Amino acid sequence: MNPPKVDEYDYIQFLLAAQRVFSTVEASKVISGEEGAPAHDAYTRLLQRIPPDSQALWREVEQLTLKTQGVLVIDDTTLDKPYAEKMALVSSHWSGKHHAVVMGINLISLLWTDGKAHVPCDFRLYNHSQDGLTKNDHFQNMLHSAQERGFTPELVVFDSWYSSLENLKTIRGFGWHWLTQVKKNRLVSLDRSGNRQVSDWLIPSQGQKMHLKGYGWIKVFKTVAKNGSFEYWATSQLNMTLEACAFYALDAWQIEVYHRGLKQNTGIERGQFRLENAQKNHIALAIRAFVRLEVYRLKTDRSWFEAKQIIIRQAIRAYLKNPSYILSPTA
Repeated sequence: MNPPKVDEYDYIQFLLAAQRVFSTVEASKVISGEEGAPAHDAYTRLLQRIPPDSQALWREVEQLTLKTQGVLVIDDTTLDKPYAEKMALVSSHWSGKHHAVVMGINLISLLWTDGKAHVPCDFRLYNHSQDGLTKNDHFQNMLHSAQERGFTPELVVFDSWYSSLENLKTIRGFGWHWLTQVKKNRLVSLDRSGNRQVSDWLIPSQGQKMHLKGYGWIKVFKTVAKNGSFEYWATSQLNMTLEACAFYALDAWQIEVYHRGLKQNTGIERGQFRLENAQKNHIALAIRAFVRLEVYRLKTDRSWFEAKQIIIRQAIRAYLKNPSYILSPTA
């Protein structure tokens, strides 16, 4: 049997260099004309051949994490697919970007950060109609994997959507602490009796120890959002200060930064694949492409955008030395 003409690293480098079109056809056109250049079918077979999971990602990023330091952040984002209703994995999801329900693929990410690095350690694709797993199932499965991989983070941080009692108890079962936003109607009390909505209680500036119905003692902070509304943060770390809560809340924001950079720089939303395995592998390889941009950023302090621009400048420089589009004399 002949060896494959392309491998996952070829496709990753294509995603890093490509600017607008991210497809197997375009990947093959980039090197067409070279001796032994693979056809687009070679890339198509690649995306069907490799395992559609996050194990390869973990092998690449393990050395980039400090398992006993930093925080783990979990959140999901919608990869826009407005014209692809028949594409695998595509269904309707709420989009924070559009503030509406849109067609797309829901990506759930587990990010490790120390406040500076953005290291994706795991991911899941929500596909409840096929695998029967909820977002909370994916949440717990990724944390189980993180524990098995040796993580003992300072905190696990996530938004109110994932703040179910089962999720909180799962984290407590690992011996870890958590920080999350809670909705204003979450039931809490001061003395394990007379539960009321968290918004009904007077919470001092340095936070208040409270009893969460069905869970146990937590600490709650009341903060003011940019739009002037109140936000409620809760943590299992009873000695946390308001300053520490604000610091870790900034860590929580890093996953939003990560998702935006992932979409803008890797073509993760633009994969033109209808089959499930191909779509999964395109997404997985796009995430691994992002890791390379992030490593470059940490080493050079140059942004992901600048890293992509360097590739463009090199290509333009090479073209200007031997331009192809020249107006021939008509006289």
